[in-house]
Amino acid sequence: MSGAAMDIAVVGMSCRFPGVSDLTEFWGLLREGRSTVGRFPGHRAVSSTLASHPDAATLTAGSFFDRIDGFDAQFFGTDPVEATAMDPVQRLGLELAWEAVEDARIPASALAGREIDVVVGAAPSGYDLLRRLSGSDRDDHYAALGSSGTLIANRISALFDVRGMSLCADSGQSSSLVSLALACERIRGGGAVMAIVGGVHLIADPEAGAGLANLGALSPDGRCFAFDDRASGFVRGEGGAFALLKRLDLAVADGDHIYAVVRGWGVGNSGATSRMPDPSPGAQAATVLSALARAAVPFESVDYVEAHGTGTRLGDPAEIAGLREVFRETGRSRPLPIGSVKTNVGHLEPAAGIVGFVKAALCLDRAHLVPSLNYRSPNPAVPDFRKDFEVVRTARSWTGRWGRPRRAGVSAFGMGGTNAHVILEEAPRDQPPASSRDRDAVPAPVGLPGPLPWLLSARSESALRQQAVRLRAFVTAEDAPSATAVGHALASTRSSFEHRAVLLDGGDGAPAGLDALATGASSARVIRGVAGGPVGPVVFVFPGQGSQWTGMGSRLYAESPVFARAIDECAKSLAPWLDWWLPDVLTGADPAVPPDRVDVVQPVLFAVMVSLAQVWRSLGVVPEIVIGHSQGEIAAACVSGALTLADAARIVALRSRALTELAALGGGMSAVPASPGWVRDRLGPWSGRLSMAAVNGPASVVVSGDGEALDGFAQQAATDGVRVRRVKVDYASHSHHVERIRERLLTDLAGVSPRTTAVRFHSTVTGGPLDPQALTGGYWYDNLRSMVRFGEVVEQLMRERGGAFVEVGPHPVLTVAMAETADVLGAAPPVVGTLHKDDGSPGAILASLAELHVRGVPVDWAALSAPDRPRRIGLPTYPFQRRRYWLTAPADASPGDAVPGGSGPAGLDSQRSALRLVCAETAAVLGEKGADPAGADLVARSAETFRDLGFDSAMAVRLRNRLTTAAGVRLPATVAFSYPTPQSLARHLFSLLEPETADVPDPAGAESRSDEELYELIDRGYV
Repeated sequence: MSGAAMDIAVVGMSCRFPGVSDLTEFWGLLREGRSTVGRFPGHRAVSSTLASHPDAATLTAGSFFDRIDGFDAQFFGTDPVEATAMDPVQRLGLELAWEAVEDARIPASALAGREIDVVVGAAPSGYDLLRRLSGSDRDDHYAALGSSGTLIANRISALFDVRGMSLCADSGQSSSLVSLALACERIRGGGAVMAIVGGVHLIADPEAGAGLANLGALSPDGRCFAFDDRASGFVRGEGGAFALLKRLDLAVADGDHIYAVVRGWGVGNSGATSRMPDPSPGAQAATVLSALARAAVPFESVDYVEAHGTGTRLGDPAEIAGLREVFRETGRSRPLPIGSVKTNVGHLEPAAGIVGFVKAALCLDRAHLVPSLNYRSPNPAVPDFRKDFEVVRTARSWTGRWGRPRRAGVSAFGMGGTNAHVILEEAPRDQPPASSRDRDAVPAPVGLPGPLPWLLSARSESALRQQAVRLRAFVTAEDAPSATAVGHALASTRSSFEHRAVLLDGGDGAPAGLDALATGASSARVIRGVAGGPVGPVVFVFPGQGSQWTGMGSRLYAESPVFARAIDECAKSLAPWLDWWLPDVLTGADPAVPPDRVDVVQPVLFAVMVSLAQVWRSLGVVPEIVIGHSQGEIAAACVSGALTLADAARIVALRSRALTELAALGGGMSAVPASPGWVRDRLGPWSGRLSMAAVNGPASVVVSGDGEALDGFAQQAATDGVRVRRVKVDYASHSHHVERIRERLLTDLAGVSPRTTAVRFHSTVTGGPLDPQALTGGYWYDNLRSMVRFGEVVEQLMRERGGAFVEVGPHPVLTVAMAETADVLGAAPPVVGTLHKDDGSPGAILASLAELHVRGVPVDWAALSAPDRPRRIGLPTYPFQRRRYWLTAPADASPGDAVPGGSGPAGLDSQRSALRLVCAETAAVLGEKGADPAGADLVARSAETFRDLGFDSAMAVRLRNRLTTAAGVRLPATVAFSYPTPQSLARHLFSLLEPETADVPDPAGAESRSDEELYELIDRGYV
C-alpha cells in the first residue's frame, strides 16, 4: 500500500534537548558528533536524600535540562495557579507542538475546526512527588488536570482547536513511535487529514529511576555505548520532539516543505515469546518485516536504520539478532549502517522513538549520515557483527543507490514487548515551486514600492522585541533568504497576536527596523500597535470636494491593476455625460480640460474614491458601513452597492454640471473652527442669508450663503477671537442658493433605481442609518441642499459600534475631525487615510494597511505577493517568555511579573527624557514624508513649531498616536496644535507622567486652534 495518496509526508518538526533549542542546533549536534550527557543539576533536587542513595552516581548521570520550571503561561492562556500545577511534561508538549506547526509554515489558525489528530507518547515526570512534598495535593484545584498524562494531547488539541482523535499513548519506551504509527494509520484510512505526533520526557525526581538501576538498565559509566563491547546500560535523557504529518499528495499540492515520507510502519508485541522484560528478537523481526510489507519496499533498498540502540547487555544483541532474521527472510546482501541517537541525547524513554524518527528525517532531508557516538569495537555477544552491520562513526554524504530514493528504518522497542518500526523515504525530488493555489494567481492589487512589508506579532511586548532579535539574526546570516521570501513567509505562515509591528521597508532597511523594534526605539518605517480585542465594523468614509489635488491617482493608475481597472470602468460609465475622457484628465494627458472646474473635479474625485475602495477590498478590507460627506455620499452609495456604477456616474456628472449655475449668485462658504452651538448662536443677524452647511466635528463647522453675509460673520467672529476662513469655491452648496437648481436636478436624476445591500448606509443628510431604497433622485437634491451631519454620524457610530474608520480619498481631510470626535467620547478607534497629497504611491496605502493591521483589523497581506508568490520558507520560532511556575512558587504568581521591557513610560523620568522621546517620534513621522532627520537634531530645534518642521494635520495625528503608544498616556488628537513645539509638548507629556514635579505649560505659549496649518484643508477647497 503505497503511492502519493497513501504515503504520509513529514511537513513540520520540532525538538528540544539540554543545550539544544531547535532543529538547527540538533542537526549541528548530530553532524559534529557531540553529546548533551552530563550530570543532574544539584539545584533541581527534590529532596536531600538523593546524595545518600547507593546508585546516586548512576541516577544523576544523564542528559538533563538546567531548569524545567519555566513556562509562558500568558502565551498559552493558562492561569498562573493552573500553570504551577501542570506537570512540566504538559508544558513542554505544548511548546514543541506549537513549534512543529510553525516549522510546517502553517498559521495555527488554519488548523482550527479540522479533523486533525494529536497523539503523544509521554509519562509522568515525577512532579506529583513534589506536589505531595509541598502539601499542595491537599488543596490543589488543578492537580487532576496537571498530573494526567492524557491531558498532554488534550491540551494540544485545545490549543489549536482541532477536532480529531486526541490520545496520550503509553507502551513504554516505544510510546512515541507507536503514536506515530497510529497517526499514520488514521491518515491513510481517512480518519484524519493531518496529525500532530510527538513525545516528551522530563525527570522531576532522579530517584524515580532507581527501579531501572536495580534492573541493571542504567549505565554506571554515565554514557550509552550502543553496540559497543563496553555496553552496560543507558543514561536517561530529557527533552522531546514533535512532527506534523500530512497525506503526501496534499503536501505536494500545497507546496509544503517535506522532510521525508513515511512509506510504511509496523507495530506488534512479543507475546509470550520471551519473559518480561527480556526483548524478543523474533517479535522485533516480525515488526520490521510488517513495516517493509506495508511500505512495499525491499529490505535491500533500506540504506540505514536508526536503531533502538540502548547499549544494554541484553537489548543490543537482541536487536541485532532480530535484524539478522530480517536479513535471512529478505535475502539482503549488503551490510546495514546503523546508529543510535541515544548516544547523543540519552534515552528519552517514551519520547525515544520520535527523537530517532526526527534524526532519521533530518538525515534524509540533508542527504547526510551522522556519527553514532561511543563506539569502539562490537559487542562480543554479537558474532560476526561487521559482516552485516556498520555503526556509522563519521558524518558522510548519503546518496541513493542506482537512482532510487534514500530510505531509512526507525525502531523503538518497549520494555513490555510492544515494538514499532517505521520506513522513511526521502521527499519527492520534483516538488512544485509553490502552492497549487498559485497557479491561478491574480495580479497584486497595488504595485509594491519594494519587498512585501514584514509582519511581526507576539503575545507580549517583550516577546515582540525578542522576535525582532531572532529575525534579525536570521536575515543577516550568510545564507539568508530573500527579503521577498521572508515577507511572504511572515504574512502567510505565522499567526497574528495582540502585540504587532509592521516593517514597511522589508528590504535593505529591514535590519535597522528590526533593531529599532528590538530596542523600543522609534523608526519612521516601523508601525506598532496592540490589537486589544474586537475593533467593530470597518467604516469607509468618503470625503467631499476639497480632498483633490493635481495628479491624484495618476501614479496608482500606472502601478495598480485593480485601481486601473476600476478607473476604466468608471470612465465608461461617465462617458455618456461628459465631453472629456476620465483617464486622460487623471493622468494629465488632456491639458485642455480645466482640472479645477467643479464639473471636472467632482466626477474625477468620485472615480478616484470608488477605485480606491476597490483597492481596499482587494487587500481584504471590506466595509460593513459607509459614510459620505456631501458629494462623497454618491461614492459611498455606489461602493455599498446601493447604486449601480451607471446611476452613480450619472448623478455626479449631471449634478456637478448644474452647480456651475450657482456661481452667478455670488455665494460662498466659510470654515469656522468652533462648536456647532457657538456658530448657531451667532448666525442670528444673518438669518435667511447664512446657514450651517456642515458639522464635521466638535469644533469644525462650515457656514454657507451670501458672500457679503459671510464677510460680516467673519468680522463678528474675529471680535470673539475666532478666525473664519473662506473656502475656495464660488458657489454656496448646502444653503438656500441650491434651491435655484432644484427642478433641474429632480428632472436630471429621475429614474435612479437604488438597490438593497448588505453594506449599511449611514446618511449624513438624515444623521443615521438609511434604507438604501430611499436613495432616489430626490435624495441627491436633499444631499446638496441640507446640512451635512457628518460629525453626528461619526459620533453615533463611535459611541454605539466602535469601528475602524478608513477615509477613502486622495488626501485625509476628515482625519482630524474624526479623531477629535473620538477624543470627546474617550474612544480610540483606528482612523486612517488612503493616499496623501505628498504621497500618491502604493506605499501610502500600505502604511495605512499596516496601521489597521496593528490595531486588529483583518487584512489580506498575502494578496500583495499574488503574482510571484515564492515557496514558503522556515522562520525562527516563537520566543516564549518563560517564567518560573513551580510548586514552591507563590500560588498567586502573575505572568505579567516576568515581562521585562514592557511598553509604557519606562525611562521617562525627566523633562529631558520626555523631550528626547517627542523628538524621536517627530523624526519618525517626518521620515514617513521623505525627510529623515535624527531625533538629536530635532532637540536643537525643539523650540520651532511642528508646522515649521514640516507637519500637516494628518502627521500631527500620527505623532499623537505614536506618543500614546510609546509613553502609555492618553493624548488628544489636537495635542500638537495645543502644544505646537516639541519643547512645549514634551513639558506637557512629562506633566502627565509626573504631575507633582513637572512644570505646568504656559497657556500663553500654546498656539490656538487658529493655527495656519489647521486651515490648509479649508484653503484647498474642502467642503
